[in-house]
Amino acid sequence: MPLPVQDQAWPPPHIHRELRLYEQWGAWYGGDPDHLARVYGANQVHGIGLDPKGWDRPQPGVTGIMNRVSRWFWGSPTPSGQVRNTKLHIPIAGDICSTSADLLFSEPPTLRVKGKNGQKRLDSLMHEAGIYGSLLEAAEVSSAYGGVFLRVGWDTEMYDHPVLSVFPPDAAVPEFRYGALFAVTFWRILREDEKGQVWRHLERHERGRVYHGLYLGTSNKLGKPIPLTEHPETEIYADKVDETGGFDTYFPRGLLVNYVPNMRPHRLIRGTALGRSDYQGVEHLMDALDEVWTSLMRDIRLGKGRIVVPDLFLENLGRGKGATWDPDKEIYSGLGMLPPPGTAPNAMLTISQFAIRVTEHVESGKALIAQILRGAGYSASSFGEADGSGRQLTATEIHSRDRKSFSTRGRKTGYWTPSLQWLAEALLSVDLGVWGTKVTPERAEVHWPDGVLPDPEALGRTVELFNRAQAISLESKVRLVHAEWDDHQVTAEVKRLRDELGLTVPDPDRLDEVLIPDASGED
Repeated sequence: MPLPVQDQAWPPPHIHRELRLYEQWGAWYGGDPDHLARVYGANQVHGIGLDPKGWDRPQPGVTGIMNRVSRWFWGSPTPSGQVRNTKLHIPIAGDICSTSADLLFSEPPTLRVKGKNGQKRLDSLMHEAGIYGSLLEAAEVSSAYGGVFLRVGWDTEMYDHPVLSVFPPDAAVPEFRYGALFAVTFWRILREDEKGQVWRHLERHERGRVYHGLYLGTSNKLGKPIPLTEHPETEIYADKVDETGGFDTYFPRGLLVNYVPNMRPHRLIRGTALGRSDYQGVEHLMDALDEVWTSLMRDIRLGKGRIVVPDLFLENLGRGKGATWDPDKEIYSGLGMLPPPGTAPNAMLTISQFAIRVTEHVESGKALIAQILRGAGYSASSFGEADGSGRQLTATEIHSRDRKSFSTRGRKTGYWTPSLQWLAEALLSVDLGVWGTKVTPERAEVHWPDGVLPDPEALGRTVELFNRAQAISLESKVRLVHAEWDDHQVTAEVKRLRDELGLTVPDPDRLDEVLIPDASGED
């Protein structure tokens, strides 16, 4: 189905609930206090985060709205008479997303295809196109918004290889069929003038086709289509589209777009194929954490020592200019009155020093952080919290300590594996169709690393024991030490070792059948 030709509401009304969730999660991910205040309705009547169960219901009135606002720390207004907003935000939401991405792609998976030429070209594309960096970005966005869209494209004027783009779900209108992405329409605002006119670019992906359209409308209306040449950012597509407004994608088997859910099921929207954010269910705890640390900073501000002095200690600066007090002044002018009997001069000074409840606030913050991370599916140790022993842990102990984090990682790899298989085939298909490379597009096998680097000393002892028992070949040694290497890297390393050690092989095609000289120098 091509792009719309008639004016309609935009974004479409059927995704309003999802967009409200994306705006709420995006505010936590961005970490901007002003954005959080706007989303949760501080200093205003309406807000998105007032009542998660009542977004789509008519608001009962100002009193009811303000009651719901008070449930959120970020929804409470700045107290009257306070000169500035003193709310403090702890960016734990951003830490959750970056840690999730690191657990998945800090050690990237290996994509393998059957053809030798195809494997060599795929490895080249993964490095030249910066695919691994894009996957880290996509994993972080997916953690925050509950999912992410990957799009394979090309630009022959800038690149000599396909490119991978990452799109957050709040910039797309997806269509699912049996839980799989059937079609999707990306949209972005290109320009908005002072008259309220809005230029939007729509990019629709269907099986084997991509459509581009430029629309002139308003803030909530799509408007009517106008020629792509009317805006410089869409002009590049004008000579590529046909009379239907689209062109072929060189990938007839499916879409050049894939949706990767973060985690399923979605706990707020039943039956949807969309994923849920790592923040879902812990927003109120993150809100409480900000309130705790704001309270701590308030104690620090109020705990500053203050001295209250009588008027007679102040030095008048003149009419209308106020008065000052110099705490280092040694001699004051005589008083025109006698102090009360038995009153010492220093008793006329009042020193205020409030207690700072550091321990109470810190312990409360730690408890909230532990609950937030547990609710998001991670272990506190994955965020740098030490176990207190002070000793270096082995890989097995790290797996045991971070069990919850690695369980979450294991679930997420189950959603990423089909998408990475699709990615290899899509990259090779575009590479073949646009640049005519001599490769056969195919889905890749995905091999994930363990996620924890093994102890080098323990690994060395293992290799040495197998070597003494003559139970391991040279190639197997290399694969054991460098589990992340592909076949080409292993073969090259084996050849270098043979050359350095002077090893001989009776059959060049079987590198594992080597004769190692003994101590006497005889074979």
